[in-house]
Formats: sequence, C-alpha cells, structure tokens
Amino acid sequence: MQQLEDDKPKKKITPYLLYCVATAVIGSLQFGYNTGVINAPEQKLRDFFHNVSLDRYGEPFSPGANTMVWSFAVAIFSVGGMAGSFSVGTMVNTFGRRKSMAIANVLAIIGGGLMGLSTLSKSFEMVIVGRLIIGVFCGLCTGLTPMYVGEISPTAVRGAFGTLHQLGVVIGILVAQIFGLESLLGSDDLWPLLLALTVLPAVVQTIMLPFCPESPRYLIIVLNQEEEARKALVRLRGTEDVSDDIQEMKEEGMKMAMEKKVTVLELFRSPNYRQPIIIAIILQLSQQLSGINAVFYYSTGIFKTAGVTQPIFATIGAGIVNTVFTIVSLFLVERAGRRTLHLIGLAGMAISALLMTISLSLVKMNESLSYLAIVAVFGFVASFEMGPGPIPWFIVAELFSQGPRPAAMAVSGCSNWTANFLVGLGFPKLEELCGPYVFLIFMVFLILFFIFTYLRVPETKGRTFDDIAQGFAAKPTHSPVPDAVVVPEPAPLSPTEKVPMVDLPSERQ
Repeated sequence: MQQLEDDKPKKKITPYLLYCVATAVIGSLQFGYNTGVINAPEQKLRDFFHNVSLDRYGEPFSPGANTMVWSFAVAIFSVGGMAGSFSVGTMVNTFGRRKSMAIANVLAIIGGGLMGLSTLSKSFEMVIVGRLIIGVFCGLCTGLTPMYVGEISPTAVRGAFGTLHQLGVVIGILVAQIFGLESLLGSDDLWPLLLALTVLPAVVQTIMLPFCPESPRYLIIVLNQEEEARKALVRLRGTEDVSDDIQEMKEEGMKMAMEKKVTVLELFRSPNYRQPIIIAIILQLSQQLSGINAVFYYSTGIFKTAGVTQPIFATIGAGIVNTVFTIVSLFLVERAGRRTLHLIGLAGMAISALLMTISLSLVKMNESLSYLAIVAVFGFVASFEMGPGPIPWFIVAELFSQGPRPAAMAVSGCSNWTANFLVGLGFPKLEELCGPYVFLIFMVFLILFFIFTYLRVPETKGRTFDDIAQGFAAKPTHSPVPDAVVVPEPAPLSPTEKVPMVDLPSERQ
C-alpha cells in the first residue's frame, strides 16, 4: 500500500504535462531574449539613428539627441511591459489562458517585423514602436506563463515547474548574448535580424498551443465545464483518477461563488487580500531593486572597469552561471522551500554586492582584484537565481485563489516592470554620481528585503492554493477597527511540511 502511495505522485509528471509546460515557457524565453537583445547592438543602433537623421534632415543627431533616442528605444520596452502586465487580468478572464498566449504572439510577430524592416524603411521610429509592442507582449508573458504553468501543475511539483519560467528567461538572455556577438548576428548588416528573431519562437508556440488544454482550473471554476476539465486533467496527470484535483477546484469555485468579483482596488481594500498583495508586490520589488538588471545591462562595462581584457566573454560567462543556478534552484525549491531559498538568495546577493564594491573601488591599486570582481558578479547572479529570480513570479500565483489571482498577477507584474524601468533609467546616473559605491545602495535594499521576507513571507511549499488562501483569510476580521491592524502575523507553516515530497524523475539515478 505504501509503495502504491509512493508511486502515485510520480505518475503525475507525464510527457504531455511536460509538453504543455514547455510550450508555455516559450513565452518566458521570449521575455529573456528581448530583455538582453538590445544591449549588444547598441553602437550599431546609434550609427543607424545617426545615418537616418543625416539622410532625412541633412544633418546628424547631436550626441545628446542620439543618446536620448537610444535611451528612449531601451526604456520604451519597460513602458510596454507595464501596460502588458496590467492587462493580464482582463485578458485571461475574457479569452482564457491558452487563447491569451496565442493572441499575445500576434504582438511579437508585429513588433519583431517592425524592427526587422527598420533599415529597409530607413525609419528609427519603427525600432521604437517595435520595442514598445514587444514590451507589451513580454508584459503579458510575465503574467500568462506563470499563471498557466501554476494551474496545470500538480501541487507536489508546482514550485519546480514554476522555476521553469525563470529558466526560460535566463536561457533567453543567454541566447541573446551569444547571437549578439559580432561574428554572429551583432554585425552592421545583421542586427535587424537579431531584433526580429523573436518572431520565430512566437510562430513555434502558436503552432504548439492548439495541442495544449485550457487550464482545468479556468474550465471548471470560470466556465463551469467539469467534463472538459476532467478530460484535460486525465491527459495531464496520466491517470483516470483525478477526483482529488476536481474536488479541490470545486471547493475553490464554491468559495469564489460566495465572494463578489475581485478587482484591483478590492485587493487592497479587503483584509483577506491586503497582506498577500503587499507580500506579492514587495517580492517583485526585491527582484528588480536587488540590482540584477543593473548588472546585466552594464556587466560588460563593469568587467571593463575591473580591467578584464575580454569583457563580452565574461558577460556570457555570467549568463551561463545564471542558467546553471536556475536549474539548481529547480531541484531545490521543493526541498528547501520558497521562503528559505529567497532568504539565501538575498543574503548571497548582499554579500556579493559588498565584494563588488570593494573590488571595483580598489582595482586600480591592486589589479588582481579584477578576479574578485568577476567572482562577485558570478556570485551575485548565482544567488539571484537561487531565490529572488524565480520565486517572486510563481509564488504570487500561489498566494491567491482563482478569483483574485488574475488581478494579483496584473498588479505584481506591473510593479515588477515599473521597478525594472526605474532601475534601467536611473542606474547610469547613479553610477555617474556614486562610482563603484553604487552597489552599496542595492545592498541596503537587499538587507531590507531579507528582513521583510524573514518576518512576513509564509512558506507555500506543498500547500494547495486554497490552503494558502485560507491561511490569510483565517486572520481575525471582526475587530471593531479592522483597518487599525497594520499587518497580521504570517500564516502558519503547512502541516504538509513533514510529508516527503516527490523526487523529480531527472534526479533519480
């Protein structure tokens, strides 16, 4: 009997489930690729802006105007991301999860096409508009992918599969760094193709999506199509016995039916949702204000400052470390837990930021400290992928039940993109003002996020969506002055903490 119980969870990881998760994670790959792709061809784009201005107006842009157009082309991506992420809730409630991903791909094809044809049309505006549209697409991906993956995954491996979103992101960044090399697509003639390459995975995902089911949770809770949800679950789980999943979704649906529709404002007004949405926003801020994008956007410059002779290859090395430690996180997240890994990651990044500051400020006095700078950057990136990289994306889907989940994903995603935009815009000026001490600012943020996570973030490992939501809903709400309560105590750890979790098949030798 015990043997049968042990075997049951393993049957839940089916080839079909892996196919559906992989299809969804193509959206994560797109987000990563489009985040990293703009950095390598910077000088090529600046030259393009210069030449277009010369042809069109008879004189080139001034250096200041050229920088302004370039900065606008980079920053507009984050503006599009904010709009896209904030639209996730409306889109998934209108079209469902699967159709929303297919519709989003139309934006990728349009945006990629505009950028790819910009040189033929001699229009720098096409680059900017293309980046804006691609930003909207990526903003949608950052909400759609974690939501779909979280809703089709079995509870026992939901965290590991949730980590695949971040794995897709870092692989996308690495691919962009490699393809951006001068010898590949980063040349004077091929950079438009580099920017347009995002069309290819969009087409591939669109072809694969019809073979994936709609989210069973969406089918049963929103559309009330129990039979369709059962069929989808049987294929996903590889067994006819899906009664537990169906029952869990029905219970969640019944509780939702007793609640009024959850809007973005309601997330902040309701005592049941206020604490989890604050946690969700701060976890997303911990990802962006950690300084990781400052390192990725400007890593080549950091290595150059440290005296590295081939900084581009050190940057690609950081991308490889990024990918490897995301895979490590995938295997640890269901063992160590979300909260523990997030704390380890924040602490590691704070220490690495301090080492980065020391090495960059003293490298002129001692050239051997350039090696410490490389180690510090690699340690910073590795620590990020242990916790702050993957966990904020999927833990948001875990903190909320089906009703408020779309609105919560929209709010948290928008806060992530806003912080991304502010860091991308403000880091060059901060670096100019603070020099090598700029990472001390991020270190302070990391320490504050560590304290918040330790005090307020509950562990969600091994718990059902409803169980986690109940942890927040169980707080007393009958106080004469409920709004006077600032922040309730964190939800208790799940009793399932003591239950052995399923081993992923790839871990077994």
